[in-house]
Amino acid sequence: MDHLKFVISASEAESVAQSLGFPSVLHLLPTLVQPAQSLARPPISKFPVGAVGLGSDGRVFIGVNLEFPGLPLNQSVHAEQFLCNNLAVHGCPRLIALAVSAAPCGHCRQFFQELRDPSSLQILITSDHPNQNFSKSPLPFKPLPEFLTNPFGPCDLLDKESPLLLEPHSNGLSFDTSRKHANFNGFYGDLEESEALLRIEALEAANKSHAPYSGCPSGVALMDPEGKVYRGSYIESAAYNPSLGPVQAALAAYIAWGGGGYERIVAAALVEREGAKVSHEDTARLLFKRVSPKCEFRVYHCSSVENGSVNFSRLSLRRGTRWLLDTFHMKMLSYLVLQPPKTKRMWVKEVLESVTFLFGRYHAFAALLFHQHCSNQTPVLH
Repeated sequence: MDHLKFVISASEAESVAQSLGFPSVLHLLPTLVQPAQSLARPPISKFPVGAVGLGSDGRVFIGVNLEFPGLPLNQSVHAEQFLCNNLAVHGCPRLIALAVSAAPCGHCRQFFQELRDPSSLQILITSDHPNQNFSKSPLPFKPLPEFLTNPFGPCDLLDKESPLLLEPHSNGLSFDTSRKHANFNGFYGDLEESEALLRIEALEAANKSHAPYSGCPSGVALMDPEGKVYRGSYIESAAYNPSLGPVQAALAAYIAWGGGGYERIVAAALVEREGAKVSHEDTARLLFKRVSPKCEFRVYHCSSVENGSVNFSRLSLRRGTRWLLDTFHMKMLSYLVLQPPKTKRMWVKEVLESVTFLFGRYHAFAALLFHQHCSNQTPVLH
């Protein structure tokens, strides 16, 4: 590979491993750690960390640490957090193993507890084996429990059926179209098309957020000068402090997708639940002021249709239909304007997916109204 990418396809990883004479892709991971370190952005500590992980679908993912001058150290992104976020952004359902340049800190060991079956995660610390020939078996991987004994995690706080990190989430957040809901840096106004596109991307990120402990999902979307959008979802930890904020998640996605310098971020949107017990608005403003002062930052508050406490007796069928059509319209704008399909076949596929999305939302809405009519009471969902 001439240039290390943050995501390596399964076929390319397999091809590179074979060309180097490695028995498997697993042997490739530790050899990529040092090149990964060169992608880190640690202007404060000057200590670059690289993490290279193997996903269950065969792809290889890169994670690096990020630090932000002028901000508290707890706003930093650890390489292991970046790695997990990278898998989440690219839809990989499971992290099998990782090689990392230095031993994971306590925060990161705790962060891994949000994964399904964390005890099966295998970790190799390359700095512990400076003279190791990683092309030969066996490799010195160790399971996560050897790094974190007597763990505390989701199993102590959540139901077994609750979705965990890297698993599909649907938080059911939506905008109330009966009123203006965008806080444009302190004043209210109508949305322009680009703002609407950024808003719906941030909403999508919030709906995929892993926030089971506070019940306050949120998401951030960023836009560069070319109109490309990068989004990140808030990821909570059972231990609270190791959580990854939505701005950090979006910045990690921005770097992973080749966004470049932070100064190229021209616009950003945060979506979070109205009246949330956990809000990222003030922190987000501080972050953007430091990393990209010219960025236009907006905050959108939303309610929950499928979760939370929405009183459907106040929603008419006409208003619900208007909301669904508005959501469908913005979703199509996102497909066709921000990320236009390259072929006619892809265009048809995107349209069909959007129509399916529309009918799915309408069906859920109609079912709730029907339930209310039959029971003659207001359904409040939790």
